[in-house]
Amino acid sequence: MLKTCFILIFSLFITRATIAQIVNVENQRLHSDTTGWFGKIGTGFLFQQNASQVLSINANANAEYKRPKDLYLVLVNYNLLRANGQSFTNNIFYHVRYNHKLTKVLRWEVFTQLQQNNVTGIRHRFLAGTGPRWKIKNSPNFTLYVATAAMFENERENIDPPLIHDDVRSSSYITGSLKPIEELEISGTLFYQPLFKDFSDFRVLNELRFSYKIFKRLALTTSWYYLFDSEPAASTPKLNYSISNGLEWEF
Repeated sequence: MLKTCFILIFSLFITRATIAQIVNVENQRLHSDTTGWFGKIGTGFLFQQNASQVLSINANANAEYKRPKDLYLVLVNYNLLRANGQSFTNNIFYHVRYNHKLTKVLRWEVFTQLQQNNVTGIRHRFLAGTGPRWKIKNSPNFTLYVATAAMFENERENIDPPLIHDDVRSSSYITGSLKPIEELEISGTLFYQPLFKDFSDFRVLNELRFSYKIFKRLALTTSWYYLFDSEPAASTPKLNYSISNGLEWEF
C-alpha cells in the first residue's frame, strides 16, 4: 500500500495530470509581437508494473494565429492517471477563443469550451462566453491583464440519474507574467466565477507556473493549481490542488 501511494505521488509530480475543473487558458497563451502561426506541444508518459500497475498519460497542444487586430487560439488537453484499474485522473477538454483589438488597451473576446472530467463528477461541461479584456502593462519582462466575461454553462453531472445544469456565470480574472531572466518566466492567474443568480455558488481558481528554457524551444515547467468550488459536481470535494512538472516544445 505504501509503495502504491509513493508511485501515485511520484507520477503526479512528473506529469502535468491535474484534477482541474476550471481550465486556466491564460497559462496557455503564447506571447509574440509577430503575426502568423505559433504553437506548442507537451507530453508525459509513465507505466509502472511490479506489485502495483500504474499508468499516467498527459498530452497537450495549442495553436495560435495572430494578425494585427485579431487572435485565434485553439487548445486541446488530455490527462489520465490509473493505478490497479482505478482512475485517479481522467479528463479531456477543447477550447477555442477569438480576441479582437478595439484600442491599444482594450480587446473583446469570444470563447467556447467542451470539457469532460469523470473523476470530479463532470460527464460534460459546455461553455460559451464573451467579454472585455484590458491591458494594464505589457513590456518584454512584465505583463498584467484584467478581464471579465459572461458565460453560459451547460453541465451534466456524472451521477445516475444524471443531473443537468443550465446557468449563466460571471468569469473575472487577473493575470500576469514576469521574466527576471531571459530563460525563466513566472506567470500567475486568479479567477472568480460566481453564478449571476446566486453569488453563494462560486469558484475560485489560482494557478502559478514556472517555465525554464533549457534549449531554445524546449522548456521545463512546474505548475501549482488551487481550486475552491462552493457547489462541486456530484458531491466531489470543494477543495482541489496539485503540483505538476513537465516538458514543453514550442514551434
